[in-house]
Amino acid sequence: MKNTLETIKFISNGAYDGVFADLYGAEKVAEQRARWITALESFGRLYGENRAVRLFSSPGRSEILGNHTDHNHGCVLAAAVNLDTIAVVGQNDDDTIRLKSEGFDGDIVKAKDNAPGKYLQLSSASLIAGVCGGLSERGHMTGGFDAYTTSSVLKGSGLSSSAAFEVLVGSIQNELYNDGKISAPELAMIAQYAENVYFGKPCGLMDQTACAVGGFVAIDFAETSGHGQIADAVSPKIKKLTFNPEDAGYTLCIVNTGGSHADLNEDYASIPREMKAVAAKFGRGALRGLTAEELIARIPELRAEVGKDAVGDRAILRALHFIAENERVSAQVEVLQSEALKNGDMDAFLSGVDASGRSSFEFLQNVFTVNAPREQGLSLALALTDEYFAVKGINNSDKRIYACRVHGGGFAGTIQAFVPSVEAAGYAAFMDGIFGEGACIPLRIRRDGVREITGV
Repeated sequence: MKNTLETIKFISNGAYDGVFADLYGAEKVAEQRARWITALESFGRLYGENRAVRLFSSPGRSEILGNHTDHNHGCVLAAAVNLDTIAVVGQNDDDTIRLKSEGFDGDIVKAKDNAPGKYLQLSSASLIAGVCGGLSERGHMTGGFDAYTTSSVLKGSGLSSSAAFEVLVGSIQNELYNDGKISAPELAMIAQYAENVYFGKPCGLMDQTACAVGGFVAIDFAETSGHGQIADAVSPKIKKLTFNPEDAGYTLCIVNTGGSHADLNEDYASIPREMKAVAAKFGRGALRGLTAEELIARIPELRAEVGKDAVGDRAILRALHFIAENERVSAQVEVLQSEALKNGDMDAFLSGVDASGRSSFEFLQNVFTVNAPREQGLSLALALTDEYFAVKGINNSDKRIYACRVHGGGFAGTIQAFVPSVEAAGYAAFMDGIFGEGACIPLRIRRDGVREITGV
């Protein structure tokens, strides 16, 4: 195993060019050489240039369809993307994890002394401790390491910077102390446990699964357990798809509207809470399996309820979104495997994305927070996307030419747009002119999930 200086020389000489092209695209090789060398240099200054090092990469993810369905045992389409969190790692033998992320204070966490509550919730230290706690609960080994990390997965971008980080820490422990034997789906469940129980955010399992598994994936959470129940959790059903929008002449773009996610935890938490409140009225723990007909038949009764146990109209709308969105995902999986799509006909796919976006806006209601109705960056970005293509006059045919929707958890942050690749530069320039230089980020689908790239 090479030390810091030797690895820098190895990368400088082009030995990693192939893996960089695979992870980021051929046009990004020089940029990634410089990025990884800078990370290695930073590690060397912190922990020593003669330390043997290992290199890890964990991708961000883009949710394609299935907005807020995973936490109610639903179905999701997601894809790993070519923005990632990387780590330069040196193993140690003192059971201490010292992790410094670029731009943040360093964390020091004991690998085996990490009960929930020992580290401050909503902190990176709590995520590190939670991953170690989840590994231990499942009978896996943990140990110490020193690491320097840096990320191109923008925080608050809806690309799952926290999931990429959690899965990264899990992968490091997997390779250093478990001979790489822990599967990607299990790493994802451990990461979710860390976020639910230690970090204090009631997220579903979609983000972590997409980051861990990679590629374009259909994920069915029907048999998974609820938040944090890691000991009894069942792996989601995962199906990798060969679809890549680039092959059909399309570019996936994320537009960062600049909104902050800092005060939105209650907004996010309200969605699974309200959906499950509706499910409880039907004697269910989650909405999966409830039909629209069953729900609609009891809406008068539900609306007549008053007091603290009443679910309210918004909860009913969110339940209707879940039911329809789950069906859309199943239909979209069939579309993605169809001969029409293989022949470049994107109409059904784009129509599904558009329908998901409209349902999120109207029923799920996660495009802006009711606590700050004057701030509607996502609404504006969606409207401007429609305006851009209306002015261009290229969506006047019988088939859809583009599609856009809220991206990720919503309420602030980013939208997603699938645009013809020939229009991608123009669309990006238009959106950058509104939201700032670099706001529109063209992405590529990354084939692999979290992985170690040492010595490739």
